[in-house]
Amino acid sequence: MNERIQEILSWYASDNPGTKANLFRILNSGRLAGTGRLVILPVDQGFEHGPARSFAPNPPGYNPLYHFELAIEAGCNAYAAPLGFLEAGAAQFAGRIPLILKLNNHDVLYEDKDPLPSVTGSVRDALRLGCSAVGFTIYPGSAHCTTMYQQLREIAEEAKRCGLAVVVWSYPRGSGLSKEGETAVDVVAYAAQIAAQLGAHIIKVKLPTAHLEQAAAKKVYEAEQVPIKTLPERVRHVVQSAFDGRRIVIFSGGAKSDEKTVFEEVRAIRDGGGFGSIIGRNSFQRPRAEAVKFLHTIMGIYAGEIS
Repeated sequence: MNERIQEILSWYASDNPGTKANLFRILNSGRLAGTGRLVILPVDQGFEHGPARSFAPNPPGYNPLYHFELAIEAGCNAYAAPLGFLEAGAAQFAGRIPLILKLNNHDVLYEDKDPLPSVTGSVRDALRLGCSAVGFTIYPGSAHCTTMYQQLREIAEEAKRCGLAVVVWSYPRGSGLSKEGETAVDVVAYAAQIAAQLGAHIIKVKLPTAHLEQAAAKKVYEAEQVPIKTLPERVRHVVQSAFDGRRIVIFSGGAKSDEKTVFEEVRAIRDGGGFGSIIGRNSFQRPRAEAVKFLHTIMGIYAGEIS
């Protein structure tokens, strides 16, 4: 085990050997194995946004097996999806890539200002499918956030007892926030802190903007002159907010955009001390050969092979 991976695992001293082994498995898989950096392919968008919005731009994506193949060919550290997609291919691809079972999801057929996802899988399902981790979404700022926090606490306790790692999608959203506030740097940093306090091993957040949403927080940011002008500075602050960088923080790729923009964001994550990316639509909505090349470039940036 190299020093970087040993250092990262040392941050999780309270966890049992099974959980640490699964974290090790994720950190030592794919093209970025052993670097302490992560690129994960998440495909929960069929449930979250609908099949046409997710897969019509690249129709092979309607097939669950396509995403296993893409993640493996590209050399991702892990593949994350809801129950149905993992059940469709877990046996065929057993042991070839670490799997993360997303345990809650919500649809857009009924949009709620204050979302509360349904629990759609279990820790038992994750064990049955050979997963290395479970994933769970919380929406800080939602009127239902306390329910999600309580659900996560119970799921995280069971997952850790069973030797699984816990990945938390921490996405501020709800009537307590403006639309601009969902990605405000103070709010994203707060979301990372909440996920860490709820026991996440790996935290997924959105890239923060320079906007400051909370009046009380804004006073502190300005008084203490917290550096947040550039994206690398904001990334560094969000990582700092997750126990001074002692929790793995990765950043979502969002809706599909041009390669130049994505690569610039990845450089900012790298330069700001972020641990990597979890990139769905920007990957699987491209033709497969293009997606593999795209992901390899991202991995090259994180590995320092591409400036």
